Amino acid sequence: MDSVAQLDLRPVSITASPLRRSAQLVGGLALYGTSMAMLTRAGLGLDPWDVLHEGLTKLTGLSFGTIAGLASIVVLLLWIPLRQKPGIGTISNIVIISVTVDLVRAFLPDQHAFGWQVLLLVGGVVFNAVATAVYVGARLGPGPRDGLMTGLHARTGWSVRLVRTGIEVIVLATGWLLGGTVGVGTVLYALSIGPLTQAMLPYVAYKDS
Repeated sequence: MDSVAQLDLRPVSITASPLRRSAQLVGGLALYGTSMAMLTRAGLGLDPWDVLHEGLTKLTGLSFGTIAGLASIVVLLLWIPLRQKPGIGTISNIVIISVTVDLVRAFLPDQHAFGWQVLLLVGGVVFNAVATAVYVGARLGPGPRDGLMTGLHARTGWSVRLVRTGIEVIVLATGWLLGGTVGVGTVLYALSIGPLTQAMLPYVAYKDS
């Protein structure tokens, strides 16, 4: 089995296996939006970016998906000085996730029974990891936030770990100050999302050779 270190995750032209990779991209992004909705309804803590999204939602009154989409557009504008180029996966990321998270939240109410909260939390984290591996593995372009991370890494020479940590600390602190939910779910997400995504990637990453 290929390790993640051996996997090539650089974007590949849509002309290579277009149907399979397009379906993988759309399915992964829809599952990602679903996982976001599950985590928000669990009420036990969110990942850093969703803490920010929730805080801005409370501040503005706009829907969670709308805020997530607008935040993605702002992040995408930061690509310009970093000389990053969006792909079809980048634009799809903004649209599909924003729509899906609001759609699922419309049917999934906030949970107050602890058992259901835990179920949504654990399920949301697992689905989020699977979804990340699936849409990244389609190799049709990074999401806005991933592109910001890799762009800063390329332009500054700072390590990916340092850039990723710096971005998420700033985002988490800002979201918390705005009233976003920080809790055990935030810690669980931080500790498990990397290993879970890494475990899934070899099974779903598109290989062009």
